[in-house]
Amino acid sequence: MGQNVLITGTGRKQALGYNLVLRYLEQGDTVFAGVRKPSGALDALQAEYPETLHILTMDIGSTTSVEAAIQTVAAEVPCVDLLINNAVMVSPDYDKTLEQANLDYIAGVVDVDAVGPLRVVKAMLPLLRKSKAALIVNISSEAGSIGRCYRTNMIDYGMAKAALNMATMVLRNTFRDEENLNAICIQPGWMRTNDGNAAAPLIPYDHAELLRLLFEERRRDKEGDAFITYEGEAYPW
Repeated sequence: MGQNVLITGTGRKQALGYNLVLRYLEQGDTVFAGVRKPSGALDALQAEYPETLHILTMDIGSTTSVEAAIQTVAAEVPCVDLLINNAVMVSPDYDKTLEQANLDYIAGVVDVDAVGPLRVVKAMLPLLRKSKAALIVNISSEAGSIGRCYRTNMIDYGMAKAALNMATMVLRNTFRDEENLNAICIQPGWMRTNDGNAAAPLIPYDHAELLRLLFEERRRDKEGDAFITYEGEAYPW
């Protein structure tokens, strides 16, 4: 029997979110694909999987938008077994250094990239708690590691991902005594998600399957590391 999966940030065909959607559909799962704006790629995919793919319009920067979207999910399925918080944004100055960057952009990025996933988790808690084994996966980044920080740019993105890591630990602590609910965050690796990173070693479609299998391995693991690489190894906070 397939599971019910919700994935945010799924609109770009060459990116991780879309390919995770595709991999779960190929497994026979019911997938809710969250997007902020219409996606031709998702529309085409829905034509292939009309019974199991639900496109969910949701702005994770808005509590009202998230709550309305989750009500749509609740009307379709009795529970959600897997939530993958993948949606992300960066500011126009993400690649600039301190002297160059407009720091007023940072709060908005943190609101979407770190608070946004918490909005989704909070709204979905009733559905997650009805699952026999629900897992929350927050897609983080090596840029969010304080222990391995080397950059002088990407200030907004790095701060947001570090905050998302903290949010993951708060969730993990919150659900520690709930046998059927768990949370992890992952450093997904460098993927060929656009023409600008063609040198990246990981192909999103292939990588999505590796991650899918890893998520199943870690679904009930509450004692292992909470921040892991795509190979399942601990990553420094």
